[in-house]
Amino acid sequence: MATRVAINGFGRIGRCVFRRIVEQGGDVQVVAVNDLVDKETLLHLLKYDSVQGRFGADVALTDDGFSVNGNAVRCTAEKDPANLPWSELDVDVVIESTGFFTDGEKAKAHLTAGAKKVIIS
Repeated sequence: MATRVAINGFGRIGRCVFRRIVEQGGDVQVVAVNDLVDKETLLHLLKYDSVQGRFGADVALTDDGFSVNGNAVRCTAEKDPANLPWSELDVDVVIESTGFFTDGEKAKAHLTAGAKKVIIS
């Protein structure tokens, strides 16, 4: 079974992690992205990167986020990580890349939301 990953903060680091997971393949799947920016802009920034180049995956907008190579990625825009749907999405690992929740006490909110582990960038 694949490790289910959510990314909180889809700036430079979040997008690089996302691309690496998709390009590497294997048993890791990004199931959610949380960022305050709208999903259309997030998808554009993922697809067209001035440093990394154009993202070669098949991407498309969906009702609740976007898909990458046919895999659904749910987009949320929640400021408080304790309110994120990590339990509902059965998230194993959250990549915390906002720059705001940079210590264990603050990042613990992801665990409260249902994630099993948090990696702080």
